[in-house]
Amino acid sequence: MTESRQLALVTGASSGIGLEIARQFQSRGFDLVIAAEDAGIRAAAESLNDGTEVRAVQADLRTAAGVERLYATATEGGRQLDAAALNAGVGRGGTFLETDLSDEFDIIDLNVRSTVQLAKLVVRDMAARGTGKLLFTSSIAATMPGPRQAVYNASKSFVLSFAEALRDELRGNGITVTALLPGPTDTDFFRRAKMLGTRIGQGPKDDPADVARQGVAALFDGERRVVAASLAVKAAGLLNHLLPEPIKARMNRIMSMPTNRAG
Repeated sequence: MTESRQLALVTGASSGIGLEIARQFQSRGFDLVIAAEDAGIRAAAESLNDGTEVRAVQADLRTAAGVERLYATATEGGRQLDAAALNAGVGRGGTFLETDLSDEFDIIDLNVRSTVQLAKLVVRDMAARGTGKLLFTSSIAATMPGPRQAVYNASKSFVLSFAEALRDELRGNGITVTALLPGPTDTDFFRRAKMLGTRIGQGPKDDPADVARQGVAALFDGERRVVAASLAVKAAGLLNHLLPEPIKARMNRIMSMPTNRAG
């Protein structure tokens, strides 16, 4: 990789928001380390290969060993991370009574534990140098209880709170921390979460390129958080600050229930 260029790490980057975040860093002149658990990360790297140096890492970040290997690969040869987008995440629809505990642990391991572990590694290095940028992908789901997505919403609430706390702690260390809160986005999330047959799964969705563009712009502008991308999603984000928790819980349950339409 080119030492004179800045380096950005993006997780969950084989498709969707993560891949588009990588494109945004690429457009700003960064070299890239992109990671995902699936083999599609190789094709993603090829799609970004237009002069930018891109390193693809296939790793299961649900495991501590996977996180350690990713960080070691990203920084091998003494290369330093100038920015990191901790974007990898997974969901699972259904009531807590009916979902498998293994699915809930996957959510916790990827969305929460790996985020904390990777952030610990990245932040220590950035703080030692007195510079860096961190983008955490939370969700508008973080602003409401999540019936039929109970563990997922809770995990995204954790990410949001964690990002806000780190921003305050690191304010004197030259590190920018921004939380990205997308609404429903046209990615593979709903299929993987087994939610294609739900109201939210079949409803309108934002373009992941728009979400990524707004998120990375907010990061470089030093913003605390950004609700992305459409005006409807931004309005929902504002409304969630006003509505009581029981009302938001009911809304989430309705949107996450299966419909009679095939999906």
